[in-house]
Amino acid sequence: MNYGRIVFGSLLMAIGYVYFLIPFRIVSGGVFGISIVLHHLWGLPTGATALVLNIPLLIWGVRELGPKFGVKTLLGLFLTSGLTDFLTYTSHWVTPLWDGAPSPAQEPFMACLFGGAFVGAGLGLVFKAKATTGGTDILAQVINKRFHTPVGQVLIMADSCVIGLGVVLLQQMSLALYGVVTIFVVGRVVDTVLTGTDFYKTLLIVSDKHEAIREQILSVLGRGGTYLDGEGLYSNTPKKVILCAVSRRELPIVEDFVKKVDANAFIIIMDSREILGKGFKPMVENT
Repeated sequence: MNYGRIVFGSLLMAIGYVYFLIPFRIVSGGVFGISIVLHHLWGLPTGATALVLNIPLLIWGVRELGPKFGVKTLLGLFLTSGLTDFLTYTSHWVTPLWDGAPSPAQEPFMACLFGGAFVGAGLGLVFKAKATTGGTDILAQVINKRFHTPVGQVLIMADSCVIGLGVVLLQQMSLALYGVVTIFVVGRVVDTVLTGTDFYKTLLIVSDKHEAIREQILSVLGRGGTYLDGEGLYSNTPKKVILCAVSRRELPIVEDFVKKVDANAFIIIMDSREILGKGFKPMVENT
């Protein structure tokens, strides 16, 4: 399954680059962003250029971090680069579908959104397969190891430099805005692919009638939970705190029956991006 994710993810990324970002000269950061700049300056093939730039980074990463990237990362790297150039040189087969234009997007902002969505979905699938596509990901991890700089901070700085390079060399200030929008969309779509669209709620319920609330959670929702031992800050009396996780749909049901059982109960509601375990997402996925 993981290799299938890498193949499909690489294809989605290539579609995002070839049909949306490259035609509008949108520099999305990273090694592929540099490749897009070089493509428009000197006509170099985007995929092959990205591959050439990635190889020394990959060698450096293996030397600094060990051979942990493995076959899957190499597969993602070669597939994304190869498919990008393949779609570039065969794009004339599909351009008649949108009246011969180089992109189905009508203007740059739409290209940002669609390109970012395709690249983000593909990148998310590759990450989900425990692989990367190389590039600034490796650079960020090496710098983090040597200088303890947060990976996210390094990635932001690297992408900002690439976007700035594109603005200067391609002499188009609007590329900065389009690049930032694309990076934002890519990040949001990657998060959605990795953690899903479901947002769960984690509840902490403090009530003297905890047994009645417990019965409602078990019988009405069919959910489990955990008792935590607490102590009243003011009264110093022992308290039972119920910890449980529910879906957004189930939250109003919990609020309703807690209010009926104990109007003086205290509920803390927290957003949970992802919950693993019985009744939610499986802890271990098939590889």
